[in-house]
Amino acid sequence: METFVMFSRPQPTLHPVEMLGRARRATLLWLTALTLLPGAVLAQRSVDLAALDAYFAQAHQDWPVPGFAVAIVKDGRIVFEKGYGARDAREGGEVDEQTLFAIASNTKAFTAASLGVLVDEGALSWDDRVVEHLPYFQLYDPYVTREMRIRDLLSHRSGLGSYSGDLLWLGTSYSAAEVVRRARLVPQAYPFRAGYGYSNLMFITAGEIIHAITGMTWAELAQGHFFQPLGMSRTVTSTDALGAMENVATPHKNDRGEIIPIDWYNWDAMGAGGGIISSVHEMSQWLLLQLEGGTREGREYFSEGAQREMWTLHNAMAVSPGSQRTYPSTHFRGYGLGWNLMDYLGRKVVSHGGGYDGMFSRVVLVPEEELGMVILTNSMTGISTSLSYRILDAYLGGGERDWSAQGLESFRASRQRFEARQDEAEEGRVSGTRPSLALSEYSGTYGGPMYGDATVSQEDGRLVLRLLPNPDLVADLTHLHYDTFLLQWRKRMAWFGKGTVQFLMDASGEIVEMKMDVPNEDFWFHELELKRREQ
Repeated sequence: METFVMFSRPQPTLHPVEMLGRARRATLLWLTALTLLPGAVLAQRSVDLAALDAYFAQAHQDWPVPGFAVAIVKDGRIVFEKGYGARDAREGGEVDEQTLFAIASNTKAFTAASLGVLVDEGALSWDDRVVEHLPYFQLYDPYVTREMRIRDLLSHRSGLGSYSGDLLWLGTSYSAAEVVRRARLVPQAYPFRAGYGYSNLMFITAGEIIHAITGMTWAELAQGHFFQPLGMSRTVTSTDALGAMENVATPHKNDRGEIIPIDWYNWDAMGAGGGIISSVHEMSQWLLLQLEGGTREGREYFSEGAQREMWTLHNAMAVSPGSQRTYPSTHFRGYGLGWNLMDYLGRKVVSHGGGYDGMFSRVVLVPEEELGMVILTNSMTGISTSLSYRILDAYLGGGERDWSAQGLESFRASRQRFEARQDEAEEGRVSGTRPSLALSEYSGTYGGPMYGDATVSQEDGRLVLRLLPNPDLVADLTHLHYDTFLLQWRKRMAWFGKGTVQFLMDASGEIVEMKMDVPNEDFWFHELELKRREQ
């Protein structure tokens, strides 16, 4: 059939590139029109919350976790919140959305936001030198001491190793300010601003800056500026408040197949880095505030500019080959100010984990999707990470990968490796050896300027070690071989169990030092200088 043309003049021949451009513009116009139609084909992804609920319930059955709670926020509202299992493995008590758990290091985002509030008010700058506000602040090097800025504190690039110096605050009588003063004696691990070392000490320092500027503790500022106006009425910043409260989860230790309830442990000295205790319902208000750019229900808590700084990559991390295999859509990882940053399935993901004595937590935000989640648990496992990826996949189109099964396999393997590390010393016992000296000769006081003193005494025919800054760290010492003794803590501690103590002698046979080796992933006993004091 012949085609008729309305114009008498010939039509110009288009270059292929121009033809492609016109086609793209036409497609964009068509897509724009389509999204304006009621019930458009490009409707938002539908998520089966009942299927997620069933997945969470099955995960609870599979993992060695007494209980946990999950909340999901989407498009400005809570779309899911529920508890699973028991508050206490022995005493029971049902977990629900109001059950209180430690959020641990998810506190760091509150501390960063509090400093953001002070930046908004002009009270400080992210680039202020720390010594401008804390003249007593010192680190391992005079240059680093002088040049450490507030943004350095909040992005783990101080040059201190991950968890280095954490024994300074664990159960000791040292105040937060005293912990900061002793940080000058913590060893350097890598060049300043040229690596990543997760430092709780630097967030304690950030909390002390808040106090120096406002006259309020970090906790008082968080309570007045965030908790109260957001309706987080049950959220607290110290274990001291829990005695009068109900619906509180019990921490648990996972130890050689057992799930053992343990006591809440006071973290007041490290509060600015991990002290908040909350529920998934109340943490949802925090998620909504974050997803709305610092403004909630017409009230600005912090500016979009402050949030942009917190969500900007300040410290890049390598994506390992193993991580690439596990998360093939993730191309970058790094740390902002109080937040981890990465990409996943083409979206920017802002997240953080938390580890407390007997409780792990996770918070994840996907700003482009107005999506957030919080998972709080009363055990020390990786279930919260596994469940968070299942939620991400459900909302972002990541398929039906069984993150829970994979995470559980990884957790079991890691526990086997950890238990093997604990058993190595005893399995390597050299038979037929005896201590070089009588037991009474090992008694005495040992110590150094960073941590303080320890004592070794002979009691009922055996040696007993006491780390004096922390009255809970009392251990019985049993001879292993030569001048090395097995160590067993009297109090069940969440992060570590047995270890060894080795006594070192000089050329004349006099004991001059004690070295501790306590396998764990968070508290470095090998950092302690325990020189023998004059008798």
